[in-house]
Amino acid sequence: MLYLPGMSRFYITTTLPYVNAEPHIGFGWEITEADTIARYRRMMGDEVVFNTGTDEHGQKIYQKALDNNEDPQSYVDRYAAAFSDLRDLLNLSYTNFIRTTDDHHVAAAQEFWRRSLANGDIYKKLYATKYCIGCELEKTDSELDEDGRCPLHPNRELEVREEENYFFRFSKYQDQLLQLYAENPEFVQPAEKMNEIRSFVERGLQDFSVSRLKEKMPWGVPVPDDEDHVMYVWFDALVNYISTLGWPENEENFQAFWPGVQLAGKDNLRQQSAMWQAMLFSAGLPASEKILINGFISIGGQKMSKSLGNVIAPTDMVARYGTDAARYLLINMGCFSGDQDVTWEKLDTTYTAFLSNGLGNLCSRVAKMSEKSGFAFGEADITTDESFAQLMDSYDLTGALNWVMDHVSEMDTYLAEQKPWKLEGDEQKEVLLTATTYILTIAHHLRPFMPEVAEKMWNHFQAEQITALEPLFPRLPQE
Repeated sequence: MLYLPGMSRFYITTTLPYVNAEPHIGFGWEITEADTIARYRRMMGDEVVFNTGTDEHGQKIYQKALDNNEDPQSYVDRYAAAFSDLRDLLNLSYTNFIRTTDDHHVAAAQEFWRRSLANGDIYKKLYATKYCIGCELEKTDSELDEDGRCPLHPNRELEVREEENYFFRFSKYQDQLLQLYAENPEFVQPAEKMNEIRSFVERGLQDFSVSRLKEKMPWGVPVPDDEDHVMYVWFDALVNYISTLGWPENEENFQAFWPGVQLAGKDNLRQQSAMWQAMLFSAGLPASEKILINGFISIGGQKMSKSLGNVIAPTDMVARYGTDAARYLLINMGCFSGDQDVTWEKLDTTYTAFLSNGLGNLCSRVAKMSEKSGFAFGEADITTDESFAQLMDSYDLTGALNWVMDHVSEMDTYLAEQKPWKLEGDEQKEVLLTATTYILTIAHHLRPFMPEVAEKMWNHFQAEQITALEPLFPRLPQE
């Protein structure tokens, strides 16, 4: 890739979801957030690398493959395709789709291991620990509920493991992590998650296991120079954030885009903002730029579960609302601001109020009046509003989306006051000029959120003759 002097570059990545289930609304939310940020940065002139992909190693996936009587590679190939299909489903603009079974990623993870080993940060010891397969994490007693179970997976029995593994010297990097947080007080967003990870590190760090015995769990990246071990899934998977940039051999591309912005759910807080940062320190690499943390999504006050039949998938949302409306509904839930509770009823209400009766109705009304009066706008010159840019630059995506939709409400109020359907000639055209300018302003600022609808609005209201418009957001069928 050719870089011009002064070109601004931006790198953003989602976490890599485990390929042990079909994509659900939680990952649809995360990847749509990342896509919105990436589209905004391109709109502002940046050269963007947007990474996503699939995490394909570890005990949880290995066990699922065995349960299905499948070869692990065949199993992950099948599920990886379902996540790759999100590109068309949600109109995503990612540039990189990495799989942790890719040959280059495997080689990069092994090189990362060698550098940490050379720095004295990987060693062997015999240990016993409580392990949650659901989290793919070791658990201390303080992290368990009153019944001695993992709060995130209370229906799973913890495994007690005693074996010789390799460990990473996490404890060595306590002071360096605290310094990172002190120098970058908004390193993690939202603020309560920054406080949470700081408190976790202040309490003291325990070295964590970074390998598994191959005879017990063979599905992983082989440990360099030790045929008896494979890498612990988190050690392998986290390296994807730099292996996708061509690290270690493509130093030019790596330095051009790293460090980057990472999105994750709150169950990934420790891995992203502490473990991965310590690993980067160990390998002599810069820390990440920022970690954006989402809360959990519940469905009608309950955890999503196949057994309860309450899982909402991106495919279901797109089938009901269309791609751009689904993107709007995901961002409208609230980004990087805590847990969210969703129901189909809530989604329907938002779609009808803000899209069908709101934005869609505004565009239809103005288009119809323009056609009837023969009004034509001409070519628009709309720039990005500073207030909108400030919200987007601070990753307040929902606030920026609300800023746009406030313009819809303002124009509805304006039209109700001016009553252009009762006016004629220049008076009517002056009102339609104001209304069309507003619509084009809305379209410009909606580009990161609803790219297809925004483009349709932009083109329609700059035609030589504005004509009536088919509904942008058709009314939902009555149940």
